[in-house]
Amino acid sequence: MPDVETDVLIVGSGPAGGAAALLLSTYGVRNMVVTKYGRLSDTPRAHITNQRTMEVLRDAGVEDQVTAQATPQHLMGDTVFCSSLAGEELGRLHTWYTHPSRLADHALASPSSICDMPQHLMEPVLINNAVARGTSLRYQTEYLSLEQDADGVTATVRDRLRGDEYRIRAKYLIGADGGRSKVAEDIGLPMVGKMGVAGSINIVFEADLTALTAHRPSTLYWVLQTGSDVGGIGMGLVRCVRPWHEWLIVWGYDINGEPPDLTEEYARRIAHHLIGDGSVPVTVKSSSAWTVNHMYAETYQSGRVFCMGDAVHRHPPSNGLGSNTSIQDAYNLAWKLRMVLDGSASPALLDSYTAERAPIGRQIVDRANRSIGETARIFDALGMLSTEDPEQLRRNMDARKLSTPAAEKQRRELREAIAFKNYEFNTHGVELNQRYVSDAVIPDGTPMPVNPRDDELHHLATTWPGAKVPHAWVGRGSSRLSTLDLGGHGRFVLLTGLGGEAWVAAAASLPIDAVVIGPGADYEDIYGDWARLREINDSGCVLLRPDNHVAFRSADMVSDPSGTLRSALNQILGR
Repeated sequence: MPDVETDVLIVGSGPAGGAAALLLSTYGVRNMVVTKYGRLSDTPRAHITNQRTMEVLRDAGVEDQVTAQATPQHLMGDTVFCSSLAGEELGRLHTWYTHPSRLADHALASPSSICDMPQHLMEPVLINNAVARGTSLRYQTEYLSLEQDADGVTATVRDRLRGDEYRIRAKYLIGADGGRSKVAEDIGLPMVGKMGVAGSINIVFEADLTALTAHRPSTLYWVLQTGSDVGGIGMGLVRCVRPWHEWLIVWGYDINGEPPDLTEEYARRIAHHLIGDGSVPVTVKSSSAWTVNHMYAETYQSGRVFCMGDAVHRHPPSNGLGSNTSIQDAYNLAWKLRMVLDGSASPALLDSYTAERAPIGRQIVDRANRSIGETARIFDALGMLSTEDPEQLRRNMDARKLSTPAAEKQRRELREAIAFKNYEFNTHGVELNQRYVSDAVIPDGTPMPVNPRDDELHHLATTWPGAKVPHAWVGRGSSRLSTLDLGGHGRFVLLTGLGGEAWVAAAASLPIDAVVIGPGADYEDIYGDWARLREINDSGCVLLRPDNHVAFRSADMVSDPSGTLRSALNQILGR
């Protein structure tokens, strides 16, 4: 007999594991988290928290706890390119949708706002709420191995305090154990790509940089330097952790050479180098080396074991997609596990996890790595790729200040190169245009809608089956809420209008909540936005899954709404 039993065992307490625990406990599923560490993350690492993730946290009831601690959007987006914080500014870019035109896109897309929530603050929100709702958490507990059978998974773990090993029996196991996932290795997930394509170091430090940054508030300050006397690749990132006194530096080094000796003196020297003022008091809190990876899993499941987060998509922090995709992986899987465990759905529903999330993982790995390469356009525009001579490099950079045709061309190329970084910092479509294609989505015979704008840069709201439900404000009395608030909470929800009463009657005999939007109905379409976005008629319907993705829609009333809806639900749940 195993020493401990649970329904779902989660290996890892990072954003993916923490979100999985939070959502499973919210849905009433017994679960346990084991982590080999004695605490949650103590470094800020991941930080950009995009709208889709904030929608997940909104559904889980913790959005307000995140916004209370996070740096808000208006302090995130005046991204600077400079020779040092105290030195010459080369240009700026409105990022994270702070440009007035992009801010409008942002506000129209979601009831939630992007923010900067460092990982060492995010993990406690996820885990503490998970534990408060029923998760069993075991620190200092190292996963060693697993065995599967027809009824469940038996994991062997080691208590790192006592030194003894014991077994945990679960119906399902989630490997959320990071970029060197032992769970993924043990179940033989097929991986594509390469680990260790570049080297970087993180330096966390405290310094009052208000005078250098508060007038151009940003999460990121990019420093391009020539002839660096501290080694590295000539480019560094100064990231604001907490305005304007806590910071993290990302400094690249040649992966083919020896990694730097991360002494406190070395870390302080790099900090002063990028600040550009050696007189600023700097307190180094930590430093660590890491590698840039370009790897993704082709499948996320083997039997009763699933992987998520960095275990299945490993990439640099460009675009700020890592923890976001990890939390969204958990949102996709948690409701499916709940419905399979309580008998509402067939285990076949779980096959849709890989079908839906693996294409997203591959996309964000490729996008993040492509963003790194696109930085070369800035170097090229400044003449930093044509020579390694420090003096010549400085002359090349300064040449843009001349009143010559060549300098005018250089200035234009620099502006265009910085603007091209929109593909790293303003990819609204990458964040929100996730279209699931699986057996848990019922096509309606219409083609996937074509985005009239750049599909990576711009969100296209649609009720096309597989897309997330469009955000529109609806009202009842003095209250206003989003269409996303009508859905979620672990349940299927049907949205219809006046004339859709038969859909409501059909839903009443099924585990589906029905909401009528229209004059005098459950909710009013107060701005007319839902009618514009829903892509169906009043008598049609949109069926939302518990993760607020559209599972089924009908443009109009049908002859047998009860049979149609029952058949749709059975298909979605694999019954």
